[in-house]
Amino acid sequence: MRTYSGHSSAAASNELYRTNLAKGQTGLSVAFDLPTQTGYDSDHVLARGEVGKVGVPVTSLDDMRTLFDAIPLEQMNTSMTINATAMWLLALYIAVAEEQGADVAQLAGTTQNDIVKEYLSRGTYAFPPEPSMRLTTDVVTYTVEHLPRWNPLNICSYHLQEAGATPVQELAFALANAIAVLDAVRERGQVPEEDFGKVVGRISFFVNAGIRFVEEVAKMRAFVELWDRITQERYGITDPKMRLFRYGVQVNSLGLTEQQPENNITRILIEMLGVTLSKDARARAVQLPAWNEALGLPRPWDQQLSLRMQQVLAFETDLLENDDLFEGSVVMDRKVGELVDGATALLDEVLDLGGAVQAVDFMKAELVRSNAERLRGIESGAQTVVGVNRFTTDEPSPLVDAEGGILKVDERAETEAIARLEAWRAARDDAAVAEALTELRRAADADENLMPASIACAKAGVTTGEWSQALRAIFGEYRGPTGVSDRAMATGGDLAEKLAEGRRRVGAVEDKLGRRLRILVGKPGLDGHSNGAEQVAIRARDLGMEVIYEGIRLTPDQIVRAAVDEDVHVVGLSILSGSHLALIPQVLEGLRAEGHDVPVVAGGIIPAEDARKLKEAGVAAVFTPKDFDLTSVLADVAELAGARLQPA
Repeated sequence: MRTYSGHSSAAASNELYRTNLAKGQTGLSVAFDLPTQTGYDSDHVLARGEVGKVGVPVTSLDDMRTLFDAIPLEQMNTSMTINATAMWLLALYIAVAEEQGADVAQLAGTTQNDIVKEYLSRGTYAFPPEPSMRLTTDVVTYTVEHLPRWNPLNICSYHLQEAGATPVQELAFALANAIAVLDAVRERGQVPEEDFGKVVGRISFFVNAGIRFVEEVAKMRAFVELWDRITQERYGITDPKMRLFRYGVQVNSLGLTEQQPENNITRILIEMLGVTLSKDARARAVQLPAWNEALGLPRPWDQQLSLRMQQVLAFETDLLENDDLFEGSVVMDRKVGELVDGATALLDEVLDLGGAVQAVDFMKAELVRSNAERLRGIESGAQTVVGVNRFTTDEPSPLVDAEGGILKVDERAETEAIARLEAWRAARDDAAVAEALTELRRAADADENLMPASIACAKAGVTTGEWSQALRAIFGEYRGPTGVSDRAMATGGDLAEKLAEGRRRVGAVEDKLGRRLRILVGKPGLDGHSNGAEQVAIRARDLGMEVIYEGIRLTPDQIVRAAVDEDVHVVGLSILSGSHLALIPQVLEGLRAEGHDVPVVAGGIIPAEDARKLKEAGVAAVFTPKDFDLTSVLADVAELAGARLQPA
């Protein structure tokens, strides 16, 4: 039983962890901030505004040491949501455990380490796919030998569903990712064939559970069936224990609503039942989002509420005392069969393309398409979301206090993190750091397993950014696919009348201007959750606008340069990481300095007080998850541009 947590600083997060453990939490689930996830130190230009926002910054051994102060790692089960830099964070964890005097072979926990899904959904990749896969397989082979209780890979279908995946896509794409890693481990040849079963047995999954309860139960049973088949038929694993589908779950965050946020409590509980009711396909670890995550960062009380939901289910009900409740169910068997057949066909399609790494563009485009269909259903009313597009009359929520019902991260966190980083660099042995980085580069060039060299770097005092930069110099940089095609997607159906009206409004603006309306959709900073930006780009194109969208991870200066060079009429900025107050004003200032006076609109998880500050800074409009009617929103944006600009 865990809550996914970490914020501000290593010291503040350590205090939170020890408090949660005292409340009965039985494991830790560490959230790292975006610079840590993408391999940048807190003082890097791309880290500005992101430090400590969505997790804890860890730039050195000192940060990791502080994070787990007074928490005996040999007795702990620690899940770390980390992918591109998973090897590095595990190296720091091992170094701290050794300082504590722990037997490293007894360390238990998980590094997420599913790099393929970063190109599909979360965007926290650091290197191109091929060398990234090498880092993943090196961690797998190292832990199988040295950390036998550690799960080195947590295949994440969770983020696929957050990106819009259907159950069939979630099954097929997650299993394709797992196959890609296992095939790579086998081809790398670092694990003897007789030990390959140990590799398979240490692979775990991190799954999503949505609100469609029966379908989600069936999906989990389908996962169990398909994984057993794949491990037996493709890899020849004969030990049934090694073929078990072992998974943890965080229930759906995509469906949490800003409107009537107290409804999210009901959603979370129903979704938790979807991964616990079926004993034959039950989650081994559960972490629940807080009811107010669509508003911002949850407070300690909100996390406690989520933990108590699990404890009531586990200790007050009889749910865990019985055999599988769905055994022999005609309805369930039929549903599982449908999902297995659909997922098998789609998985075969991915494998025919050469596997998950080679099929990244295909899978990304499919996720963007299915997410667009989901949003069209909500916008048209074909898919009911209580409190959003139906039953919208409400009363003020007593759960939302004067502070907005969310945790406010101390704005000093970034300054303090940078000062801490500078002090660490000043106090360390620079010669030892240089020697460790030289050995890391040599091992990378020699195609050796990089875990030993990374652990040596951790102990020598290397920082997160230095470790990543050394490998970037060898592996290169990479920009993932956007999944946004040039073709229109929303061509009619339930939205036909609304789309026609939106096109009329956009067309009226273009007639006034005497030219086609051009919008730049930008994602400043390190926020890789691009789902919203992709859907905005698609719908703007559906409405007849010319769209400039270059994907994630851009500096404010790069966005300004693109806006000027492309002569856009409006700039739309999407940020979900909480860095809006730091980054959006930089774009405004840059546009003013260039004399490019166009409206800037902002979207994301932006509290009301922050929205007021952005408007005072010059933002023309702010949109949050409650603004689900994309057609009307973008028609409004077009008219904002028309009001500001002069005819050609």
